[in-house]
Amino acid sequence: MRSLLAPLGLSDAALATPEAPGHSWWPTSFLAPTSEMEPHVEVGLSAIEAAVTGLDLPRSDIALIGFSQGACLALEYTARRGKGLGAAVGLSGGLVGTADGSGQIWGYPDKLFDYDTDLTGVPVLVTCHTQDPHIPLVRAEASARVLTALGAGAEMMIHPGPGHQPMPEGIAAARRMLGTA
Repeated sequence: MRSLLAPLGLSDAALATPEAPGHSWWPTSFLAPTSEMEPHVEVGLSAIEAAVTGLDLPRSDIALIGFSQGACLALEYTARRGKGLGAAVGLSGGLVGTADGSGQIWGYPDKLFDYDTDLTGVPVLVTCHTQDPHIPLVRAEASARVLTALGAGAEMMIHPGPGHQPMPEGIAAARRMLGTA
């Protein structure tokens, strides 16, 4: 994430960038069954909570920004505990979910999204490529819908073709959302 600070216009911002143990928040796809994901997700959520608290700023002045696993974790934190946040940006990410559903997605159980957080007024950006090898577009789109249903002003940005990286259009949209454009 540190390499994205300048492109996002955040070089002078107060920052907390939690590091995943071993540079990975979880050892498998975020689509894995809830029983495999939840212990890792809780570690990540706790790291974000500590970072948010450690900034000692009003929540409305805090934006969560992540890429890939970090995007999934930023969006999941927002869905579970994001009331009053200033914004959330998930570059190539989607919600992890709260429980396994009855359907399938890429050979994994689909997820349920049972959140009750009031995200009224929280702007959220979710980006994904149409052919992302790690993030199914349908999950990213469902994530934006779920966050919207929780009251967030969620925007979904779809990048055409294959890829799994922050794109200039997504960075520009994030800058507009964060007021750093």
